[in-house]
Amino acid sequence: MDPTDPDDSTTGTPEGSDAEDTGKQDTGKKKSTVREIATLAAIALVIYYVMLTFVARPYLIPSESMEPTLHGCPGCTGDRIMVDKLTYRFSEPEPGDVVVFKGPPNWNVGYKSIRSDNAALRAVQNALAVVGFVPPDENDLVKRIIAVGGQTVACRMDTGLTVDDKPLREPYLDPEVLRVDPAVYPCLGPEFGPVTVPEGRLWMMGDNRTHSSDSRAHCENGTDLQQTGVYCTGDPDYGTVPVDHVIGKARFIAWPPGRWGGVEAINPQQDDSAHQGQ
Repeated sequence: MDPTDPDDSTTGTPEGSDAEDTGKQDTGKKKSTVREIATLAAIALVIYYVMLTFVARPYLIPSESMEPTLHGCPGCTGDRIMVDKLTYRFSEPEPGDVVVFKGPPNWNVGYKSIRSDNAALRAVQNALAVVGFVPPDENDLVKRIIAVGGQTVACRMDTGLTVDDKPLREPYLDPEVLRVDPAVYPCLGPEFGPVTVPEGRLWMMGDNRTHSSDSRAHCENGTDLQQTGVYCTGDPDYGTVPVDHVIGKARFIAWPPGRWGGVEAINPQQDDSAHQGQ
């Protein structure tokens, strides 16, 4: 057959069509890759959000109130701890647990928002707080549980800190940090109580007792304070924290590397023999 015959059944390919098809395929692959990356990023953010909301999240220690267990100071980089938010979904907080909690209303007096005054920047901060890149704008505190609902806590110079009239064992108190010997000055502050903790509430105290604004500082004082010098004899709700304000249990120090380690929950209501038997 004559190759010049216009009726030839062989179909020719227009010049440049191969390059055009290849370019479209490359563009399609790039778009597909971008979609995959965007999808994976979205899934990662959702997983991270779920983890922060229901499982665990990091917290920065902002003050020295839990020294020497947790390091922190105003204006400096303190310990960053991982807080377990899952445990208390299946169990109740116990004496000796170090917990992060949201301050009740009367604990928030003087709290200053950490958000920017600029509306746009504040919106960005709030959005980042949802996924944990910025702390929530609330008065989150970290203390140790000393007594739980139904227990009575008090402190006197002759008996020291007691729960249900039994002296406590508190090895986490460091005289060098406190700058006073607890054996000599056992209340590490004014005498207080007795306070019977209402059900569903907790009595909180910092390990750095002489530098901790805890349940003792937020309690209601009785009308006889001037005569007795004994604090916290009024309404017990003021100095205690609702259990449902507890965010989670401090588990370990994640940063800085030199401070890596677990946060020990020592029940001060157990005697030495009970503790050694565990």
